[in-house]
Order: sequence, then C-alpha cells, then structure tokens
Amino acid sequence: MPTSLLPRHVPITVAYRGGHPENIHHGSVAVVNGSGRLLASVGDIETPLFTRPSLKPFQAMPLIAQASERYQLDDPDMALLCASHSGEPMHVQRVAALLHKIGASESALACGTHVPFFFGATGTSPESGARFSPLHHNCSGKHTGMLMLANVLGAAQADYLDPHHPVQQQIAASVSHFSGVPVRQLVSGIDGCSAPNYALPLRALAHAFARLTLDAPDAVYGSAPLRVARAMSRHPELVSGQGRNDLALMTAGRGDWVSKVGADGVQVLASFSRGVGIAAKVSDGLLPPLMVALVSVLEQLGWLDDASRESLASLTPPPLKNAAGREVGEMRAVLSLRVA
Repeated sequence: MPTSLLPRHVPITVAYRGGHPENIHHGSVAVVNGSGRLLASVGDIETPLFTRPSLKPFQAMPLIAQASERYQLDDPDMALLCASHSGEPMHVQRVAALLHKIGASESALACGTHVPFFFGATGTSPESGARFSPLHHNCSGKHTGMLMLANVLGAAQADYLDPHHPVQQQIAASVSHFSGVPVRQLVSGIDGCSAPNYALPLRALAHAFARLTLDAPDAVYGSAPLRVARAMSRHPELVSGQGRNDLALMTAGRGDWVSKVGADGVQVLASFSRGVGIAAKVSDGLLPPLMVALVSVLEQLGWLDDASRESLASLTPPPLKNAAGREVGEMRAVLSLRVA
C-alpha cells in the first residue's frame, strides 16, 4: 500500500503504568460547523477513513425524505433505521414490524446473524441453546430501510446490496451530498454487514453530521435531516442499547446531541444548539481510548457540565488494577485541539 494512503494520526490517548507510558493510541479529530468551516482539529483530518456504521443516518436519508409519510414512520422507527442496536426485544420487534409494512420477512435481510451486542455490553451470556436470526443483527434496521427504499423505487429486493442497485446509488448520492465529496471520488468498500460503505475525511464526516442539526430545510432532502437527527437524539435506546456508548452520549447531551458510533474506532457527534459536528477516529479501533479522547474533546470545547460528566463516567475506563487489587496504571487523553 502506498504510504500516501496511510493517515498521519497523532497520539490522542495513553495508558500509563507507574506514571510511565505503556500503550499509545493514535488518532485524529475534526470539529466543523454546518457551513463547513473547520473550528478545531488534531491529527489527520483529510485522509479518507472508513466511516462504517456512522454513515447510517445518510443511508436512511433517501427513504425518510421520500416515504416517511407513505410508511407512517414515527421517531422510534427512524431512530431504528439509523441504529447499531443491541438486539434487545424492543429492537427486534420494531424491525419485524417495519418489514411487515412491505410484506417482507427476516429472510430478505442480507446482513447475516451474530450474537446480539446486548450480552457483551451487559456482561451476560445467552441462555444455553439460544438461537438468533438476522433480526438480531445490529444493522437489521439499516437493511430493513434499504429494502423499504427498494420497494419505493419499484426495484428488486434480491440484490439490494449491489453497489449498482438503485438503492445503493441513492445512498451514495446522499453520502456525497452531505459530505461534499463527489460521488466519483468516494472511496468504497464493504461493511461488516455486507452493505457498501464509504471512506471520508474526518473533516467531511464532521461537516455531514453538523448539517443534520440545521433548522433550515435541506435543498435536496428537505426536513429529513433534522427529523432523522432529532429522532435519534430522542430515542438513543433504539439507536444503541444498554451499556452502549451512543446511549450514554445522547443521554449526557440531554436532547442537544446526536451521536453515532462506527465500528473499529469511529465516533461522530453533533450539537443542535451549536450546529457543530465532531468526528473522531482511533487507529487501533479500540473503543475505550476513543471514548477517553472524545470526552477530552468535549471538555476542551466547553460542552460538558457536572451532569454530563457524570453521565459519561461509564465510558472512560477506571484505573488499572492487578489481580491483587492494587492500582497500577490509568488511561489519559493527551490530545490538545488546535483551533483553526
């Protein structure tokens, strides 16, 4: 791989043992407003990085803009269409209900099956012999939205994940519109759920999320962007699940933040009152150092108060202890935002 494609990340979080650095986690952060102006950054915000599930609001956008009334989609429905959910009963039941609207069953979902995130997030295990279906997949809401869009477009459902399918063409146009990256320049790959995914510069990803918070109707998608973001913020339990970071972040924002995690170390967050988006990436893909860095970013930006700090405490790892219970280290953010 040409080294020019490798992002120039910088240290953002460090795990210390005995006060000495042990593990250094590199990454980058971009802070951008709704007009696209860079407000602050650290690291490399220009090299395209895979966005993974953080793109879900823009993958759901064409459906919501065209057919929210047709399918009578309420806020909880829209939140679930953008979710990386935990496979809890409230998630599974709503996905099944959305599929029922188009006369489809779980067999139409091409996302695959995995053990629900609920168990890992809560430190529990499935009952012996428990069986799971594509409905439990964290991306089943997104895939259901794609099937619904295929129905709206009168397109085949069987190959809805093909990059050339009308559904994926509309999604690529949505990603391009909000990020400002021309469709022909989008770097594409296949996500963990088999859907097409795109790599964007963190600057573009932060800008895209900032645009979700703007009051003025979008020139192409009308009121859909703000409706999507508000639905996610009002129903974080459907976007995420118990013990998960998006639920904690949006709870801490008390209605002012919309957030979406991306697999392998991506997190995006935007504030309605400020019209500002934040996109962060940790290069090793580990969630704890990413959250430590993000909380530091929010602190440096002045977005936190005592109540939000308390809500976010669960996202940052406690001091490291050995088997004897002795405290031997800690993880700390080391990034300093550079104001543009």
